[in-house]
Amino acid sequence: MGSLLLGVMARSVRGLGLVSLMVLLCSCLAAEQGFELREVKSGDTAHSVIYKAAHVTPSPRQLAWQQRELIGFVHFTVNTFTDMEWGTGKEDPAIFNPSALDCNQWVRVCKDAGMELIILTAKHHDGFCLWPSKYTEHSVKNSPWKNGKGDVVRELSDACRKAGMKFGVYLSPWDRHEPTYGDSPAYNQYFMNQLKELLTKYGEIHEVWFDGACGEGPNGKRQVYDWEAYYEVVRRYAPHAVIFNGPDVRWVGNEAGYARETEWSVVRLEKTFAEFMMEDPQKADLGSRTKLMGPGRLVWLPAETDVSIRPGWFYHASEDDKVKSLDTLLDIYYSSVGRNSVLLLNVPPDRRGLIHENDARRLREFGRVLDATFAKNLAAGAEARCSAYRKGTRAFSDEKLYGPDMIVDGDMETYWTTAEGQTLAILEIDMQSDQTFNVASLSEYIKAGQRVEEFALEAWYGGQWQEFARGTTVGYKRLLQFEPVTTRKVRIKIMQSRVCPTLAEFGLYFAPPVETVLQGM
Repeated sequence: MGSLLLGVMARSVRGLGLVSLMVLLCSCLAAEQGFELREVKSGDTAHSVIYKAAHVTPSPRQLAWQQRELIGFVHFTVNTFTDMEWGTGKEDPAIFNPSALDCNQWVRVCKDAGMELIILTAKHHDGFCLWPSKYTEHSVKNSPWKNGKGDVVRELSDACRKAGMKFGVYLSPWDRHEPTYGDSPAYNQYFMNQLKELLTKYGEIHEVWFDGACGEGPNGKRQVYDWEAYYEVVRRYAPHAVIFNGPDVRWVGNEAGYARETEWSVVRLEKTFAEFMMEDPQKADLGSRTKLMGPGRLVWLPAETDVSIRPGWFYHASEDDKVKSLDTLLDIYYSSVGRNSVLLLNVPPDRRGLIHENDARRLREFGRVLDATFAKNLAAGAEARCSAYRKGTRAFSDEKLYGPDMIVDGDMETYWTTAEGQTLAILEIDMQSDQTFNVASLSEYIKAGQRVEEFALEAWYGGQWQEFARGTTVGYKRLLQFEPVTTRKVRIKIMQSRVCPTLAEFGLYFAPPVETVLQGM
C-alpha cells in the first residue's frame, strides 16, 4: 500500500472538481429535511457557519458504508511471491502460482472477525492484474495458475456473494508496468477501461479504493490523472459504491489504525479535494469550529482507518511471528470504529493463496472477544428521563416521538433530541438494579448531521453523581473504555453541541477478561 501522503503530493489536481458537484442535502429533523446548506460565503457569521455544518448529512451510500464498521483488505499480487511491498512492474507473470488458493477460506476468516465487506487489490503498483483484463498481457491469464484460466477477482467476488458479504476493489492509479503510463490521455483511457471491466463483470461493487501512493520522483513519468472522469465511471457503473480517496471517503491520515480523538465527518473544502488532501490529511484538527470558518464547501467526508494485521501489507514469511497481538487489535478497534471511523483491516494471503494460520487464529480471537463484549447491552430497555426533549408535532399523535426512551430501544432509526436552539441537556438511565460495566457506546442520529462536541458520563454513587468518562465528538459511534463501574443509574451530560443534539442509541457493556473469553478455543 505505502504512504498515501507521498502519492497525494504527486497527484494532479486536474479533474478533482467532482466534490463541488456533490449534492449533499442537509436535514435537521423530520420537519426540516431538504435544506441545502453547504456553501460558506465570506459574509457568513460564525453562528451561520456552524449551523450549516451541523446540517450536512451523509448520502445513502456513505451511511451504508459507515454501518459496516469493519472491512477486510486483501493485498495479494506478484509481490507475494517476490517478498516485496512495491513491485517493479517487470515481474514475469509466471511467478504468480498459488498452490492452494481458496477465496472461500479468506471469506470465512474475515467473517470470523465480524467483517461485512472485503476489498481486493485487483491491481497494485506493479500493474499485474488479478483478473484476465483484455487491455494488458500482464495478468493472471499469462501465469501458470490454473493454466492461465484463473481469475482471482471472480473467485473472491463469488465467494463473498455466496457468504452474504459485500465486495470491493482496489485499483492502483500508479502503474509501473503499463507502457502508456505518463502519456496522460492514453493511460487515463486504459485505467478507465480496466475500471469498467471490474465494475461490470463481477456483480455489485460496494467500495472502490484509489491509492495515492506514487514513487516516480522528480525524474519519473509525469501522469496527469483525470480523477473526475474516474469518478464518473464509478458513479455510472457502481452507483452504490463509495469512492475512497474521492468524494465519499477520506484517508484518516496514518496507517497505524488510529482515528483522531476528535473525528469530524464534516470538513471544509476551500478549492478541491486534492488540495485538501495535500494540506490536511495528517493534521490533528480537520473539522473544529475554527477549521470550518472561511469561504468554501462544507461536505460530509468521513474517515476510513487502514492498517495491516502484519508490519507489511503483503505476505512475508519473516513476519509470521509478527502478527499484531489481540490487545493491539482491540485497541485499534476502539480507536477507529470507536472514534467515528470505519476500520479497514488488511489480511494478506500467503504464497499458497491462503490466509496464514497465525492471522486466521488472531482474527477468530478478535471476533470472539468483540462478540462477548457487545452481546448484551445492560442499558437496553432501561427507564430513561431527560432534562429536555423535542415534543412531537401535530403530524404525530405521540408527543414523545423524540423522548429519552429512544436511546435505549435498540433502534438506530429512532432518536432523542431537544427543541431547536437548546444545546445543553442531561439524560438519566435507570437500570432498576446495580449493573457492572466497563464500556460505553453512544451514537448520534447522523441522518440529521453530526453535532455533539463534548459530553460526560456520570454514575450515581453514595447519593451523588460522579464522572467516570468523557469525550468530545460522537458521530456514528463513540466507544469509551474505563475501569469497571457498578451502579444502578447513569447519566449523560451533553455539555456542548453545535445545534440541538441527537442520540440514536446508548449502550453499557461489560468486556470480560480476554483469557476467559478465549478458554476452549
